[in-house]
Amino acid sequence: MLKIVCSVAAVVVAAIALVISPARADEFTKEDLKKWDAAFQTVAKEGEKLFHSALGKNSVSCDMCHPHASNNHPETYPKFQKQLGKVVGLREMINWCIQNPLEGVPLALDDPRMYALEAYIYWERRGVKLAPGKH
Repeated sequence: MLKIVCSVAAVVVAAIALVISPARADEFTKEDLKKWDAAFQTVAKEGEKLFHSALGKNSVSCDMCHPHASNNHPETYPKFQKQLGKVVGLREMINWCIQNPLEGVPLALDDPRMYALEAYIYWERRGVKLAPGKH
C-alpha cells in the first residue's frame, strides 16, 4: 500500500512541476535566424523562377493568371475549392493549376519544386492575416 501511495505522490508531484514550471521553447540565436532565413530565401527564389516558367506542355505560366502570386490567397487554405469539389490545401490547388491551365504533370506533394512554389506564393503574401476557409 505504501508503494502505491508513494507512486501516486510521485506522479502528482511531477504533474504539479509541469504545471508550475513554464515550458520553454528553443532559444534561437540571431545566427540561427539569419541562416534559416537565407535557406528560405533560396527556396522562395527558386519558386519565383518556377512560377514565371512554363510548367506544362503549353507556354502558360502561373504568373499569367497570378502576377506576383496575387489572387491565389494562400492564407485562406485549407478551404473548399470549387474546381476540386472538396476542401484542399494550397499544394492540391497548385497541382490543379499545373494539370489544367498549364497542361502539365502534377508534382508530388513533397517535391522540392512544390515546396519552392509554395514558399514563393507565401512570401508574396507575407503579412496578410491567416483566414483558413475564407473565399
